[in-house]
Amino acid sequence: MPGISGRGCGAALRHRVQALVQTASVSLRQETWPLAALLLLLPHPAHAMHLAEGLLPFGWAAGWTVSVLPLLALGVMRLRQRVAQSPLYSPFVAMLAAAVFVISCMPVPVPITGTCSHPCGTGLAAVLIGPVMTVLVTFVALLLQALFLAHGGLTTLGADIWSMGVVGGFVGYGVFHGLRAVRAPLGVAAFAAGMLSDWATYAMTSFELASALHGSQPLGSTLGTLLLAFLPTQLPLGILEGALTAGAIVFISRRRPALLHFHALPAPATP
Repeated sequence: MPGISGRGCGAALRHRVQALVQTASVSLRQETWPLAALLLLLPHPAHAMHLAEGLLPFGWAAGWTVSVLPLLALGVMRLRQRVAQSPLYSPFVAMLAAAVFVISCMPVPVPITGTCSHPCGTGLAAVLIGPVMTVLVTFVALLLQALFLAHGGLTTLGADIWSMGVVGGFVGYGVFHGLRAVRAPLGVAAFAAGMLSDWATYAMTSFELASALHGSQPLGSTLGTLLLAFLPTQLPLGILEGALTAGAIVFISRRRPALLHFHALPAPATP
């Protein structure tokens, strides 16, 4: 949004988002769909990636941060165990953290939400290294973006990790292995994992915003408004991310299949 995104303007951004969301919610509740659609399509540029600094009230921001700490600690413990087993694991995880950093730096402004749409890369990471390690690489990518690019914020870091790393990672991992269990082709399973991981991330982001900012409006109404706002950008981005994930997994399976045995596929039997 012009002039209010970024650090130091969190309260102004929060109030602006609340006002826009409530206006859109009232329009939808009154069944003035043309007016609501016009409101959602009006240009409200949001240049802040992820949830901007100060967008969430302190209590909500602290709650998301504290609740993600056990998963981060588990990720560090898993990393130490896997590095001790294979010297290739550490650079592989670092490469995936860099990939998540780059893939999630492609913003598409979304009206009324105070944030942007973008591909996430966490579905791909979850397939290759598992959901717990995905939480850790998401933390690294988001922390660097908040510190050096002003994308997201330190106060909203926990909420952003929950949407991208936890929900996106676990959904991507579950979809991939669920489809592989019923013998879906590798590319199909990877496509579905990338696409649904992306859409789940934005459903979670909408819930985080709605739960903190719905004010006097019903939670369900605000959540529906935010989901509708993300719809035009996130539907095609999710399909794009599914194609990206499928392409990467199929490419790796042909060129470096050993990398899939870290987590994506069972290790070959020892003779």
